[in-house]
Amino acid sequence: MAQAPDVHQAEPIPAAAREAIDALLQSGDLFRYTAPEDAPVALLEREFADMLGSRYALAVSSCSAALFLSLKALDLPRDARVLIPGFTFAAVPSSVIHADCVPVLCEVGDNYRIDMDDFAAKLDDVQAVIISHMRGHTSDMDAIMALCEARGIPVVEDAAHSLGTTWHGRNIGTIGKIGCFSFQSYKMINAGEGGIMVTDDAELIARAVIMSGAYEHNWKKHKGPHGENSSDLAEAFARWQNKVPLYNLRLNNLSAAVIRPQIPELARRVRDGRAGHDHVAARLNTSPYMNVPEKLAPEVRAPDSIQFNLVGLDETGIRAFAKASEARGVKVQVFGLSTDNARAFWNWQFLGQVPELPQTRAMLMRACDVRLPVHLTRDQLDAVADILLEAMDEVTKAAAA
Repeated sequence: MAQAPDVHQAEPIPAAAREAIDALLQSGDLFRYTAPEDAPVALLEREFADMLGSRYALAVSSCSAALFLSLKALDLPRDARVLIPGFTFAAVPSSVIHADCVPVLCEVGDNYRIDMDDFAAKLDDVQAVIISHMRGHTSDMDAIMALCEARGIPVVEDAAHSLGTTWHGRNIGTIGKIGCFSFQSYKMINAGEGGIMVTDDAELIARAVIMSGAYEHNWKKHKGPHGENSSDLAEAFARWQNKVPLYNLRLNNLSAAVIRPQIPELARRVRDGRAGHDHVAARLNTSPYMNVPEKLAPEVRAPDSIQFNLVGLDETGIRAFAKASEARGVKVQVFGLSTDNARAFWNWQFLGQVPELPQTRAMLMRACDVRLPVHLTRDQLDAVADILLEAMDEVTKAAAA
């Protein structure tokens, strides 16, 4: 039997981070606003915005915080309706509620992407949209943006799983009004926790900066593109100082020191993650019982996990497959087969009245998720594929017998 690799190990922190971390620990200077300029968080924001081709970036405590601030920065009315996909992480509807808005869920197809017919049908009754590129699967951004722009509806991209993904060569997270990313340990860049938002809109970033916790005149330490002073940004800050609440969602310098040396590693991680994913996907697709949905044509992905649908198995067979895989050392998460999975919309009881999305529910009951960290070797990737195929072989042969 193949030896299972540890698929839950996060990406390592480069040695280049240690000197910066040691200096910060010696100084105790962990607060982003202590230095007059060029604090590690400020440098991270500049480098991240430059990498993605955005004018502005704001680093915060999590991607959830970035989503919340995005909705607050849009200055939506209380109880504004925000359209989100039915397949996302519970933090997304939670951020909508936190922003005093109302989540509206739309259907998702077997390929894990937004069902455009249901999306379009619900669009006229909402004031904003959050597009979750869930597990790095990009929905049809051409159609989404055309529909939303025609109605003047702002789009926020939840790109927590999509750092490094492109659509028609354009970075995911830069297509909507605001893009939000995660630095949680299981993402392409690992800081344990943390997030960042990007936008080209000075008014939006000024509101978000102040609300993130830039009290008094600390907003002056936030610069425009390439670290330059920006008159439109300064004017926006002046308009909003003392006029919006402070939620104190700042990132600290220690986290920024961990993140910054990983930015030059991103291109390699994306390349390795895509190669590893595609290798395992090709092997799983040899089984008639497993299907890895194809990406959309304009999309170049940056995966660090793999999702596949089980074909021709009932719930008993699906549970048996997950058990057989785990017994061999690879844990398979079937999104819908858990009473507490945070990605199954019917477990979001905090919504009050949970909507019924039959298409999304059916998909989640057979959709599997396996971590594929980008540092796995080809032999380790083959071991994961071998285990999944062997587990399926065991289950289907037992059922046939």
